[in-house]
Amino acid sequence: MKKNILRFSGKVFNCVTLLFVIAGCSDFLDEEDPSNLTPESFYTTAAHAESAIAAVYADTRFYGFGAGIFSSNWQLLEAPTGTSTTETAQNSDLNNLYSLTYDPNTGHIQNWWRRIYRVVSNANLVLENVPGINMDESHKRRVLGEARFLRAWAYFYAVRIWGDVPLILLPQSFTSEDFSPGRTPREEVYNRIVEDLKVAEAAGLPRMDESGRVSQAAAKALLSKVYLTMAGFPLGLGTQYYELAATKAKEIIDNPGSIDLFETYGEVHDERLKNTVEHIFSLQYNAEVAQNPMGNMFPNFKPVTYRGPSGTGSTIPTIQFYNSYEPGDLRAKDQEGYFYTTYYTNGSGEPFDLGAPYIFKHFNVIANGTFGVEGTARDNLNVPMIRFAEVLLIYAEAENEVNGPGQEAYEAFKRIRDRAQLVTPGVGTYDQVTFREAIWRERWHELCYEGITWFDMVRLRKVYNSLTNGFDDFVGHVNLSSNQPLQEKHLLFPLTMTEMINNPNLRPQNPGYAGLQ
Repeated sequence: MKKNILRFSGKVFNCVTLLFVIAGCSDFLDEEDPSNLTPESFYTTAAHAESAIAAVYADTRFYGFGAGIFSSNWQLLEAPTGTSTTETAQNSDLNNLYSLTYDPNTGHIQNWWRRIYRVVSNANLVLENVPGINMDESHKRRVLGEARFLRAWAYFYAVRIWGDVPLILLPQSFTSEDFSPGRTPREEVYNRIVEDLKVAEAAGLPRMDESGRVSQAAAKALLSKVYLTMAGFPLGLGTQYYELAATKAKEIIDNPGSIDLFETYGEVHDERLKNTVEHIFSLQYNAEVAQNPMGNMFPNFKPVTYRGPSGTGSTIPTIQFYNSYEPGDLRAKDQEGYFYTTYYTNGSGEPFDLGAPYIFKHFNVIANGTFGVEGTARDNLNVPMIRFAEVLLIYAEAENEVNGPGQEAYEAFKRIRDRAQLVTPGVGTYDQVTFREAIWRERWHELCYEGITWFDMVRLRKVYNSLTNGFDDFVGHVNLSSNQPLQEKHLLFPLTMTEMINNPNLRPQNPGYAGLQ
């Protein structure tokens, strides 16, 4: 019987901590008096294994946690891209991200470090302790495969954000020899990510999992994404890794099962369709535990939801990026694509003009209301991490790098444009260079505001220029949101000051940032 990982993990998140201080959750722990539990006595049943992996899932929701007034952790990956700006300017840390003046004390950066390593820590506890539980072996393999995936997912963020980072593979305590670890070379971190994902891929997971748990398709998709990143900067492993990325993505494309593009963009953010079709892996949200955390995309005090005029507008599109979509691109069409320029008063009343474009991609019409239908006030929409659209674009890009613009790469690319109702020039009109940039352009326009664009900028060392429709070198590109140029130092974020003070083995600081060199 399937369990809904959202409800299950939410309950466990309140029951299981790193020290296993557990109280008030006897429905999970009938075998022991909760006040007497220790790590040794906890890991004794299959139910304990489920509780432990559910806690790791719950930890991944740090992505949407608050980062001070009118801000969220996910904005770390959006504000520096230049595709968004703010209407409020109330949060100094967020302002520094927009203006490219962030430093080792920026709150978002501190939050990401702490929470990524919490995911790693709890995943390590699962991997260390679940093998000793007397339980069904296939069930055990699946739990361990999920833990491997989630650890890889966390480290994939860490290595792209900071470069060399501590690679911690065992539970830690104050008596651990590596309690104050140094930084591991990033290639070694990437190799461990690949190893974890290969184990997850072979762990007997279902092809897709509508409960929201990790699936085999998720492992394949993330592995293809990791290979694509390793092929580019900073590792620069080139053709062999582009080929690996293309091969892994094609395993999904050639044997899709239930996986496909949604027919409409509205379905991409329909809570009734989460964990199905296009959504290969998502962070799970349910109003009983935690509501969708993308509300800082709502316009600043314009009544687009049942709450009335209550939004912050701290992440909104730059007008230049919005205008860079091709004429007729359905993704830029009001309320049909990824943006909206009009909505309904208090979510369900009379239409009104918003006066500017806003991000519709994460807007839940069921929760917030639509014309004549009041919102439920319960935002159960997930946050997508990997969509099939990205898999198609990974394949097209990687295959082009290996073999040029062949028919199969072209067809994957064209599927994205067909849904946008765009006319695509024939395959013979492209050479490798023009096809490469056409794919990059689709990545910017299809995957915007999903925490992907910044990492594309870093691995490509290129940035989409929404005024010229071309690509600039990363260093020297001027973000139109702030009129500030990107510098060499921005290829990595700084390590947090607090962590470097607490652990001198993390020093020196990343190049270009002041503090504790």
